[in-house]
Amino acid sequence: MKSTSISRAVALAVLCSAATVSAAQAQTVETGSVSAAKPLPSSTPLPLAPPSHLDQVFANRVLRVCTTGDYKPYTFLKPDGQFEGVDIDLADSLAKSLGAKAEFVKTSWSNLMNDTLAKCDIAVVGVSTTLERQKRAFFTAPYMEVEDVKTPIVRCEDKDKYQTVEQIDQPNVRTIVNPGGTNEKFAKQFFSHSQLIEYPDNVTIFKQILDGKADVMVTNASETLLQQKLNPGLCSVHPDKPFQFGEKAYLLPRGDVAWQQYVDQWLHLARSTGEFQAVVDKWLKRRFGRQARSNAPARLPMRYNQPRVTSERVYMCPNPCVMSGASISSTLPPFASRKRLSSWASS
Repeated sequence: MKSTSISRAVALAVLCSAATVSAAQAQTVETGSVSAAKPLPSSTPLPLAPPSHLDQVFANRVLRVCTTGDYKPYTFLKPDGQFEGVDIDLADSLAKSLGAKAEFVKTSWSNLMNDTLAKCDIAVVGVSTTLERQKRAFFTAPYMEVEDVKTPIVRCEDKDKYQTVEQIDQPNVRTIVNPGGTNEKFAKQFFSHSQLIEYPDNVTIFKQILDGKADVMVTNASETLLQQKLNPGLCSVHPDKPFQFGEKAYLLPRGDVAWQQYVDQWLHLARSTGEFQAVVDKWLKRRFGRQARSNAPARLPMRYNQPRVTSERVYMCPNPCVMSGASISSTLPPFASRKRLSSWASS
């Protein structure tokens, strides 16, 4: 009888202990401290990437193109409100490849970057590639290389006076510049001693030199060659021996790799088929009387005993020329397009 009582007591104790453990587990699960009791949540999906400009243009059938309309022969706004130029025709070609229509958005050099990022799919305005611009946007592959870089334009009677950076960077020289682009940056970097005049209208700025209100402007070689045709009395100074290395490319919103790759591929195919060269010749050959080679491989043009300017410093190049510590042989062949540029200047 005593043994039976003990057995019952042990059994009761075991039951009580089991009940206590079950209650504790239930309480733990109830408070959520035992995560294993809950099913694991599924992986949280990553946020969707914004749609590519490529998809937007294809869907909307509209290519939004930022351009200034003040930089012949690349872009010019005519009195009737229509744009024309090398880059305008090429933007129309890009739009056509997508079954879209180019819609041009007027901007300025000062607002070019902000407008491109906020309003446009691409900017076409003879844009020079720079690291500062690259920090905020993408560039396509360059379509104008090396020879089309900074050189002076002056009154023809003053052509011999302004051959070098040192001759221009004098207190008695009035250097005029359009604000917001690489012309302004170049002038402020290298002409700190001259009288710097900011003039906002890039269309009529060359008249200021003709009228004696300024002495010199430094801009891209192709523009100086065109403006000397449009403004008799102005002369481009050594357009085949520019001050600075440079390239032109189209500006794209940053981060859109699919869009960048499409535009690069369109550009490559346009060059391969001859379409790109036909557009370039339409504007440059018509104005200068010779064929222009825009897609020559980029090579560094060297002229000895002439000032050479990188983005950081001015170099005087002896024979052999030394830039950035690297000796460059004086036997290098001349840049292929020099004769063409010289003929533009004299034709």
